Amino acid sequence: MREEVALSGIDAGIIVLYLAILVGVGLYFSRKRRIETASDLFLGGRSLKWYNVGLSIFSSNVSPVMLVGYGGMAYTTGMVAANFDWLAWWFLLLLAMVFVPHYFATRVSTMPEFLLRRYGQRSFTFLTYYSMISTLIVSVSFVLLTGGLVIAQLLDVPFWVAAVGATVLATSFTATGGLGAIARTGVLQSVVVTAAALIVGIIAIDRIGGVSEVVSRSPREFWTIFRPSDDPVYPWHAVLLGYPVVGIWYWCTDQTIVQQTLAAKDIRHGQYGTMLMAALKALVPFVFLLPGIYCYILFPNLSNPDHAYLVMTANLLPVGLVGITLAALIAALIYDVAVGINAFSMVFSLNVYSKIIDPNASQRKLRTVGRVVIIGSSSIAMMMSILLSTVDKGLFDLSQAVGTYLAPPLTTVFLMGVTWKKATSRAANLTLYLGSPLCLCVGIMQLTDFPHKAFWPHFMLLTFLLTAFLMVFMALISLLFPEKETTSSLPTLAETYASQPHYNRGKVWLGWACIGVVMAGLYYWFR
Repeated sequence: MREEVALSGIDAGIIVLYLAILVGVGLYFSRKRRIETASDLFLGGRSLKWYNVGLSIFSSNVSPVMLVGYGGMAYTTGMVAANFDWLAWWFLLLLAMVFVPHYFATRVSTMPEFLLRRYGQRSFTFLTYYSMISTLIVSVSFVLLTGGLVIAQLLDVPFWVAAVGATVLATSFTATGGLGAIARTGVLQSVVVTAAALIVGIIAIDRIGGVSEVVSRSPREFWTIFRPSDDPVYPWHAVLLGYPVVGIWYWCTDQTIVQQTLAAKDIRHGQYGTMLMAALKALVPFVFLLPGIYCYILFPNLSNPDHAYLVMTANLLPVGLVGITLAALIAALIYDVAVGINAFSMVFSLNVYSKIIDPNASQRKLRTVGRVVIIGSSSIAMMMSILLSTVDKGLFDLSQAVGTYLAPPLTTVFLMGVTWKKATSRAANLTLYLGSPLCLCVGIMQLTDFPHKAFWPHFMLLTFLLTAFLMVFMALISLLFPEKETTSSLPTLAETYASQPHYNRGKVWLGWACIGVVMAGLYYWFR
């Protein structure tokens, strides 16, 4: 059994060819649709069709860390990680039917702008700087760090080579083609990444001897999606209570995800694109998670479970297919970096430069500023990732916890903002400015086992408890200190839907009902 990939000349050529095609497709679309304004650069001129939206979100969700990490999780725990895909449809439904109509009705380009419309300037200021910092560190630098380490190991090159290469390629078509080029390369990216994972899975099943052999030769608990309440890794109650907090934050309010629905031609394309993503989520565990179980059967004594996908690639794939698989991993990293730096540049250009530095800036000037910021932010993120690669790997755990423990205040403020008219700006500001440091401090204490490990519940259950506390806190402040004149200028959902000509919500709900039936069937099968 080999844990290193032997890269042939043919495989190397395939990788170079694929990356050239990827960049070429992006540059072609950037030339085809001329970039004149900031909206053209950051939101593709709001011209994306539903399949571009859905596949673009899918591509940004499938990262090298997910491909490799899913293999490791399935190798040790089986199908339990499928919860993070199959539960997502509830929050994609919430995004499509509640948040997307509000975002389109207000014509916002960024999430801070939405809070400006709903709660006022202070909430806008908080989320502007929070979004920039979290995007640059978590969505770009740490993605580049973790993904770059995987690529460096696969290609047997120094980390800095992988980081620089991914950054240059991502910046090249992001600065020239913006989100329009990113989203359209996402179609190609989605197909190749999925095909590569399917090839690995099909060859593995054949080597094992068929599906029945896969089931009989793996532990029975691998096929149970809910673990007992005393399970130390993923107890069922912690998953069901904690995932909604992270799900609302990630799927409904995160700039890197939501910006791709905002780039849709209209509400319908945004909603259908989100529905496509939900349908793809039903398939993700079968494509990306099951290979970890196959690896458990074929190679049961791995020193590091996270090497499962790498071991499968090294030992099962012939020359040529190795190149395609590695090209898919590299392209996934490039795509994630491109989405992150586009989101950072959009928030800076539209929320900082145009509102604070130069309020009279023209659209062409904002476009130019955006391109400069794309290049500058990607360079900073690249240097940060190289610096972090020399630091203790405990930072990886901290990077994952940052999102988990900063989700509660944002989930609270956004969810109450669109569902409860009495939520006030004072309550939102206190929740953001006091709740965020509270959650971060609790997260650090939990990660460092202070005062002792047994003191803390499961981190997902802790996330739920923090959110419940903040929701009660925000509701009490809103009721105790009501606003005589609301700062909100949001139309109701009914008003938003009524303003859409020839819009049939029945078809959209029928599609979601079909997805719901499929998801219920999957949970019943793997109960």
